[in-house]
Amino acid sequence: MFDINDCNSEMDSTIEAYSNELKNIRTGRVSPEILKTIIVDSYGSKMPLTQLSNINNIDNMTLSISIWDGSLTKIIEKNILESNLGVTPQTDGNNILLKFPELTAERRKELVKIISEVSENFKVSIRNVRRKFIDQIKNLEKDKLLSMDESKKFQEDVQKSTVNAISDLDKITKLKENDILKV
Repeated sequence: MFDINDCNSEMDSTIEAYSNELKNIRTGRVSPEILKTIIVDSYGSKMPLTQLSNINNIDNMTLSISIWDGSLTKIIEKNILESNLGVTPQTDGNNILLKFPELTAERRKELVKIISEVSENFKVSIRNVRRKFIDQIKNLEKDKLLSMDESKKFQEDVQKSTVNAISDLDKITKLKENDILKV
């Protein structure tokens, strides 16, 4: 039988993934969260930078990375440079300082464009979830496990869930854009 809660939970997890993705895009204050996507090749496996060091804020625009194993310093430095964060690491022994520049109006507009692209990708994901569940409903109808009326009602429910999920994505996007554009 069909359960709309399965559809809603998949859409909710997509929205949650989108929110987490937006945390990587910085606004005014730099957060250690911005470095969690950096993966370092260490000890024969790939590990997130957050598991190889302590990361702290020194001030609003500076992060300090204390690396536990000094032999990884050069690799970490290289990964930070390749990560497109727009920052050059300053190394001092086992410590790396990252001084982020203030966001210019041009960079803020670039970030808004990036957010729009990411938002579109997640909307596509939600539409894919919709398609999956509508196909499931149609198959149940074809196999005579649902009547036409039930099928139509469930398809409408899935469409309502889709509209709500996309609306939630748009709200989150608008909040993040306003946060970025606010000087």
